[in-house]
Amino acid sequence: MQKSASNAVPLTGIIRQLRPSDLPRFRDHLLRLDTASRRDRFNGFADDNFVSTYADRCFAKGTTVIGYVEDDQVLGAAELHERPEIDEPTGEIAFSVERPLQHRGIGGRLFERLIGNARWLGYTRLLVTTHPQNEAMKALARRFHASLSFDAGETVGVIELEPPAPAFTKAASDPFGTARRAGVPVMPPAVVLMHS
Repeated sequence: MQKSASNAVPLTGIIRQLRPSDLPRFRDHLLRLDTASRRDRFNGFADDNFVSTYADRCFAKGTTVIGYVEDDQVLGAAELHERPEIDEPTGEIAFSVERPLQHRGIGGRLFERLIGNARWLGYTRLLVTTHPQNEAMKALARRFHASLSFDAGETVGVIELEPPAPAFTKAASDPFGTARRAGVPVMPPAVVLMHS
């Protein structure tokens, strides 16, 4: 019998940006995803060779990868890929959380952190693409005010970001202030997740 999220083992990991030396941990995380979670993450079938090559490419191309790290393992990840072919500064985002930790708030925390990083990097729009049956991803995108549409068999979400504050204003010293005022919960750059 599975434990419910309310009485599961407490979360003790941290959310942080992954370093180049974390590539093996990130790759192992993606390879550990069960069939359904891997399909959700990659919008279809992805074999081990594809997943390994994909992880290498993320770090080689400068993708921002935020991870939920516990016991020296990456157990969840959020990625921010630049879309340089689009005139407006745009990033595409993707998420993955291993099955035993799903529905415990990790995806939302990763999303919050990734949005903060995207604003600091000067992105004004984020895209998220998923298959129509991925209800968890669609719910997460809606929580962060994504407008969703159905296009060519995929659900496409667009999140418009406010530009960063000018460097010498009070708002610039509190980059998460706008999100807080809008009612979106935010976290500092590295946060220990504790069971409440």
